[in-house]
Order: sequence, then C-alpha cells, then structure tokens
Amino acid sequence: MRYQVEHITVPGQQTGTAEFREYILDPVSVAPKRLRPAVVVCPGGAYRFCSDREAEPVVMQFLAMGYHCFCLYYSVAPENHFPVSLMEAAKAVATVREHSEEWLVDPEQIYICGFSAGGHLACSLGMFWNRRFVYGPLGLTAEQVRPDGMILGYPVITSGPNAHRGSFENLLGREGQQATVDEYFRQYLPAPEEWDVGYTAEEASETMEAFVSLEQKASSASPRTFVWHTYEDGGVPVENSLMLASALRRCGVNVELHIFPKGGHGLSLANEETSVPGSAQLVPAVQAWISLVHTWIEGWKQTP
Repeated sequence: MRYQVEHITVPGQQTGTAEFREYILDPVSVAPKRLRPAVVVCPGGAYRFCSDREAEPVVMQFLAMGYHCFCLYYSVAPENHFPVSLMEAAKAVATVREHSEEWLVDPEQIYICGFSAGGHLACSLGMFWNRRFVYGPLGLTAEQVRPDGMILGYPVITSGPNAHRGSFENLLGREGQQATVDEYFRQYLPAPEEWDVGYTAEEASETMEAFVSLEQKASSASPRTFVWHTYEDGGVPVENSLMLASALRRCGVNVELHIFPKGGHGLSLANEETSVPGSAQLVPAVQAWISLVHTWIEGWKQTP
C-alpha cells in the first residue's frame, strides 16, 4: 500500500487548506492490472471539525475489502463556509478520476462516503455535481467531479423541522442561512450575472438554508445511494435518511436504506475501535453496515 498526503486549495473565501490522504493498494501478482473501486471518505463534525473516529478507522475497512480509499479533511467553520468544502470534495473526486489509470481505479466506481455533516457534504456533491458553481471555479467539468455513488451514514440532510441546526449554522454562517441564494452567491462570486453560476431563477429567491436542504435537490442525475441510520438517533433524526430515500425513489434513483433499531448518533463502525470507553457507541447490530456496503458495491461492479 502506498500512502501519501496532498493539500487541496480552491478559489473563494477559504483561509484553510483541505488535507487529502491517499491510501492506494499495491497490485497483486494474480491480477496485476485489476481495476479497483475507490472510496473518498468525509468525516463528520457538524462542519466545525473532522472527526478522527469517522476517518482512518473507516478507511482501513474499505482497504480490507480491496478498495482504494481516500480521506478528505475538508475546511470548516468559522473561517470557511459553503461552498468551500463542497468544492474541495469535488476536487478530491476529480483527483481520483484523473489518476485512475495510474492508481488502477475503476473510473466508473468512484464513491463518496460521509457521516453526519460529512454525509451532508458527500450528498451535496451527489446533488450539485452538475452545477457550475461547484466545478467551474476549479477549471473542471461536471463529469470530472461526478461521484458514481454515495455511501451515507446517519447523514444531515434536511434544514426543515428535523434539522441538525448547528451543522447548517456552521455551513452557511449565522447570517448566511437566511440570505437568498442570489445574495449569498454575489458575496462569493464577483459579478455572477456574467456567467452561468448554476442555480435557477426560481432558486435565486430561496433562502440558502432551503437551497442546501438536500431532500429538495434530488434529481435523476443523483448517483446511486447506500444510506444507513439508527432509529434512536437523537442528534440527527432518522427522518433525514427517510426523506432522502423517498426523494431519490421519486426521481428513479436506486437507493439501499438500512435503519437499525438501536444506537445513538455518531456511531462510526460501532465497534471498540471507534467507541468511547464506557459510552453507548458499541452496538454490535450496527456493525453490519460495513459488510452490507461491501455487498452493495460488489453488486455494482462491471461484469468482466
């Protein structure tokens, strides 16, 4: 396995730099040219930090499955707001696709995985990958930043009644939440009227809080999705995943949804490796999600 770290910078308001960790499996002698799926992991942390519990421990599981894996430690509040982390995620996927031949990545099997607010980030790329404000300032095309699938663990999705308010406040800034889309983007991009930013005339008058409520942004262009949650989650209610799955279903997007009966928020792998000693984060039934997602990815592999 090769391990290397790169830094991702994007145009805009950021003061920080995203760290992109690349874990690339060596080829094996029985199949030296085998192309492997790749997974880009986005840890949670309410857009305020990136949780180490949802980072390298998860990466190691995907590596054990035979997938190349990458971890994006994206820029967060208070210095950075939407769409900085989204553009970093887009750049991360484009980087994997750009190096797919060198790294023996299947360019049609590049997944983005996220937990909690990292799930919102991953899902944002799934919903907005074909909007110019995501890829245009990076000098990329929509197809370069497009994820082939989303893997979402207890994701923040809605800004409605079941929202995780702290995530949206950090994502947009306190004042940015109620700004209209047009007002917000005029601060982010100089003279947005001079080019196709990627929001519609109808969206221009929405509040930013509504614009990033992702159950409202599902379309037939959204990628296939694996999502899991727990019924008892008191931090990000399970309705977030239910609304997302329903929205994707209405758009004809293939979705696999698992709801586990027990367990609170932020479980990660729900095993000893990612559990705080003495906490309720050790939930054996929930540990099944990682084998379920393995089966899901294998089911989408191209037949030789």
